[in-house]
Amino acid sequence: MTSVTTEDIRDVLHLSDADIADAKILKMVKRAQVTLTLELSQSIDASNCTDAEKEAITLLAAIYALCFLTGGSAVGLNFSVGDLSTSASSSLPSLDVLQSEFGRILDGLKTPYVGSA
Repeated sequence: MTSVTTEDIRDVLHLSDADIADAKILKMVKRAQVTLTLELSQSIDASNCTDAEKEAITLLAAIYALCFLTGGSAVGLNFSVGDLSTSASSSLPSLDVLQSEFGRILDGLKTPYVGSA
């Protein structure tokens, strides 16, 4: 088992400690954890999770951080990026790339439903 760290999110976004505070990232990790828990209908703990869960939480928290840094918005799994107004904006990854990778991982984490006939 592993845990999501603030450095994991900064690494995805190519940011330093000065670009976004730990407290803000930790709130985004918590939101990502709750969202993933709801999406998968199972309890997920960002401080004690599988590698796949860690990657999903990390990517979703990074998407939330990207939206925050650009003045965009993020509600659940709906995102919009605002104006790139940070000094680090030139190195930020594309929202589309992060969303695509998150969606791929989320699909892999979902348990297929097999109903009885």
